[in-house]
Amino acid sequence: MAIPTANKAQPTPDPNRAPALDTTTKNDARAIQTTKPPTHSKTREWAEALFIAVIAAFILRSFIVEAYRIPTGSMENTLLVGDFLLVNKFIYGAAIPFTDVRVSGIKDVEQGDIVVFKFPPDKEINYIKRCVATAGSTIEIRDKVVLVDGALYPLPLNARMNDDTVASGRAEMNIFPKYTSFNKDNYGPLYVPKKGDVLKLTAENFYTYKAIIEYDGHTTALMGNQVYIDSKPASDYTVTQNYYFMMGDNRDNSLDSRYWGFVPESNIVGSALMIYWSWDTEIPLSQITEKLGSVRWGRIGTIIR
Repeated sequence: MAIPTANKAQPTPDPNRAPALDTTTKNDARAIQTTKPPTHSKTREWAEALFIAVIAAFILRSFIVEAYRIPTGSMENTLLVGDFLLVNKFIYGAAIPFTDVRVSGIKDVEQGDIVVFKFPPDKEINYIKRCVATAGSTIEIRDKVVLVDGALYPLPLNARMNDDTVASGRAEMNIFPKYTSFNKDNYGPLYVPKKGDVLKLTAENFYTYKAIIEYDGHTTALMGNQVYIDSKPASDYTVTQNYYFMMGDNRDNSLDSRYWGFVPESNIVGSALMIYWSWDTEIPLSQITEKLGSVRWGRIGTIIR
């Protein structure tokens, strides 16, 4: 006998509730909607990448490291004409571009450092020399022998001296300071000013300290035995920054502090770090075989000391 099957009870619709299907369908429809990402042109992408690269290069060149080329033989044989250098700019504290403000460095310039600096008579030109005397010391040269505070400063390892010695007391044209009996081989003694020094101003030392006062934006004049600063009589002057005495390693062929004076700290650019390329710059690129043959492979990667 067949067993009758029971009919399943059907749920009673709730008249106050909207069908679930309607709600689910709307939510699903919203969920599957996608927003198309904005598209950028290749030109814009390249422009953004180029802008970032330019900013990065500007920061690197302004504050970290910069490349320079040696144009003259004043540092031979430590540095040769045609050497290309990397210069460490943050070690002494780099200057913020377009201002006179400097960020703090790791150390001060020290005796023996090879330094890139802005040429005091013309800040548009960069020079490279070796620091021989730092602020607060006294330099003297006797028959080509350099003394700093009375102690021998030895000739650097690869330095050169070629000419005969100029006798003591034989004044040399264009020597610093003006109107002295100094020459390149017999020089000084001369004190290198440091920040905070109070310099006594006289007619005798006016040309020694004239540039230091003018670096600070003042005018100077000497009338008779009286020194004037900004048209007012002055008997002393307080030094506002450190100064350095620089010389080339090619002692007889170097236009350096012996001829144009002290280097102010504000003119310091950086410390010579490494030679990254070296060749004969006299050979034109049109003679490519000879040019490549002049590469000084042994100098590439040399740490500068």
